[in-house]
Amino acid sequence: MGRSRWFNLLWLLPLGFLVLIIAVAAAKHLRGLGPVQQFLHTYPGTILVPRPARRSGLPAWLGWQHFLNLFLLIFVIRSGIQIIGDHPRLYWTRHSTPGREWFRVQKPVPSDPLWTAKKDSIALPGQVGLPGLRHSIGLARWWHLGTVTLWLLNGVVFYVLLFTTGQWRLVVPTSWDVFPNAASTLIQYLSLDWPTEPAWVNYNSLQQLAYFATVFLAAPLALLTGLGMSPALSTRFRRISKPLSIQVARSLHFLVLVWFLVFITVHVALVFTTNLPRSLNQMYAARGGDGWTGLWIFLVSMAVIIAGWIAATPFTLHHPRVVQRAGYALIGPLQRLFEHLDARPGEYTEKDISPYFWHNGQYPDSPEYQRLHDSNFADYRLRVHGLVDNPVDLDLRQLRDLPHHEQITQHFCIQGWSGVAKWGGVSMRTILDLVKPKPEAKWAVFYSLGDGPDKGRYYDAHPIEQMSHHLTMLAYDMNDQPLPFGHGAPLRLRNEVQLGFKQVKWIQGIEFVADFAQIGGGHGGYNQDHEFFGYHQSL
Repeated sequence: MGRSRWFNLLWLLPLGFLVLIIAVAAAKHLRGLGPVQQFLHTYPGTILVPRPARRSGLPAWLGWQHFLNLFLLIFVIRSGIQIIGDHPRLYWTRHSTPGREWFRVQKPVPSDPLWTAKKDSIALPGQVGLPGLRHSIGLARWWHLGTVTLWLLNGVVFYVLLFTTGQWRLVVPTSWDVFPNAASTLIQYLSLDWPTEPAWVNYNSLQQLAYFATVFLAAPLALLTGLGMSPALSTRFRRISKPLSIQVARSLHFLVLVWFLVFITVHVALVFTTNLPRSLNQMYAARGGDGWTGLWIFLVSMAVIIAGWIAATPFTLHHPRVVQRAGYALIGPLQRLFEHLDARPGEYTEKDISPYFWHNGQYPDSPEYQRLHDSNFADYRLRVHGLVDNPVDLDLRQLRDLPHHEQITQHFCIQGWSGVAKWGGVSMRTILDLVKPKPEAKWAVFYSLGDGPDKGRYYDAHPIEQMSHHLTMLAYDMNDQPLPFGHGAPLRLRNEVQLGFKQVKWIQGIEFVADFAQIGGGHGGYNQDHEFFGYHQSL
């Protein structure tokens, strides 16, 4: 992490251990000092909650919530790590410029001018990431968004029960004394003589602050930063997204993940080192005392969790469409709320243009494309056909003779990077007026001169109503220069209410159809056929 000098985070392991040893030694020394002993006596570390809350103990519903929270978080975190691995760089700027990232899990971008964002992705072990394969973000997103939906619903139930049963008094500080008591508890923990009062009746102040921060700060921030990464919301709430761009939201979302990982690690370590049977009885059996009931329930629950952990990746690889359908069933109703939001022209100016705009996609290498490229596309023809009254073949000169359209817009990639560019070309409204689609035409299918990574022509289908959108165009210029090879020369699509993978590059033709079921794999696009993206992937 860092910009000018990179620090490998693996060094945190020995450094953290060294800091911990020093902190333990310092805490033991401090506890022998008179003023510190007086401080510990004045602030013992625990503020007693009202007696009714202490008598009630921890209810059974809290144990179920605890289990469901852990079970769902496993899939949320694993799929989230998989998503990060698809663009393993984090930025505090709107632009995803290599060298300006503050954190990366990848080598510096090589000097190869045709290095792509897809090449930059990393592979994860199958039992760490979900599903673990390199560039499996389509399936990872269905897991992430689907289980996040369930996790949030579980959280809503938790909040309701927390406040209707009075259990909130255990985790919400009601006195400023919580801070000196938390400092007292920290000294006790570091001196290895930590408080062992049962949480059955009261949390100590450090526990209370940690639980409060996790439940009422980290969890809502996870939701807000997750929404902040949505291009749909970014284009709708511009006053917020201008200073807090998608890249800032992505970085903050990652830091929330770090908090959860640290919290889980410390929480589990302290449970296992502080009277384990009693702690498990409280958390899993809703009872006090030192019996073994809680341990047996805990072991059963862990067996379920481990089974789910182990089965998730092979199940995903064997039944990807099931994962996709389940994910869409969970997140689809919410996603459809944002499908018809559109970007506004004039949002960006030339000063907003990104200094670096990532290449992406499989470069065309066919003899046909090579001949066109070598002749500077003198023989290029764009074929527009299908369910239209006036099919046409247009060369680049004819395209440039059509009314010119220009826009500066932000590109959003499903991998997580973004960039602003100026596009020049012809509006799809002009193309519609020229070819006159028939009433039965419902989709415009764009075909590429290039193949996809698994071979077979790259294509993507777009709803015909989006073709008349004021920011849908065929671009032959980028930043006032002819469209370069790496960005789709000679012609590429810009549909600003769709994510980047749907912006077909190296366009060969456009076909207007009533349905796309018989095209390619029948799912609406090459990435939808091969990488399980959804054809409804609007901003």
